[in-house]
Amino acid sequence: MKAIVPIVVIAIAFIFPLPQTTLAGMEEDQLVSKAHFTIQRMAKDKNVGPDVRNIIQRAKAVMIFPNVLKGAFFIGAEGGNGILMAKDSNENWGYPAFFTMGSASFGLQFGGQSQEILLLIMSDRGLASILQNEVKLGGDLSVAAGPVGVGAGAATTTNLSADIYSFSLNQGAFVGASVEGALIHPRQSKNKSYYGSEKATAEEIALKGRYQNVQANALRSSLRNLR
Repeated sequence: MKAIVPIVVIAIAFIFPLPQTTLAGMEEDQLVSKAHFTIQRMAKDKNVGPDVRNIIQRAKAVMIFPNVLKGAFFIGAEGGNGILMAKDSNENWGYPAFFTMGSASFGLQFGGQSQEILLLIMSDRGLASILQNEVKLGGDLSVAAGPVGVGAGAATTTNLSADIYSFSLNQGAFVGASVEGALIHPRQSKNKSYYGSEKATAEEIALKGRYQNVQANALRSSLRNLR
């Protein structure tokens, strides 16, 4: 009789497989966990950390892309999924909305790179634009590059009026960590999977705070404790 139980369980699993939303939700959980690790690494990095901890106090929101892949041989392309989290009127961090970053570049480029990218959104205009539309960094919104944690040196941000400050940790050899020209747009399918509702738009999540997922609480706590 005991041997029959596992067989019955397996049979039920085949007849009633896990819904796609559950499987997709696992992917979103992993992305949020990776974003948490990215924040922790950047906060501790000797080049990136001090500026990140300082500027994030004035930021309206953050975008975290834990794995942006970039490779080139004269023609470059990059892309990756990430999350956006905004502060409410009490300076508390909200829950993540999902986005994609993608771009293409042309020129004398060689090499390959995996980047962890953090965007600190400093203006209400910048946050509203990202939540409502696909935006082009450096075109629709101004971007100032912060220091590079690993790679071709570090430079201090000088554009104090930028809508967004960008920071990155790089792996591999690739010249340049600028996000100028990158396109950012929301991933509604991932929002739906993570919160279980088709109405969970980026604006409803990040700006109006109408959706929650306890899986993001550790990340929210880390952001709150950055000093």
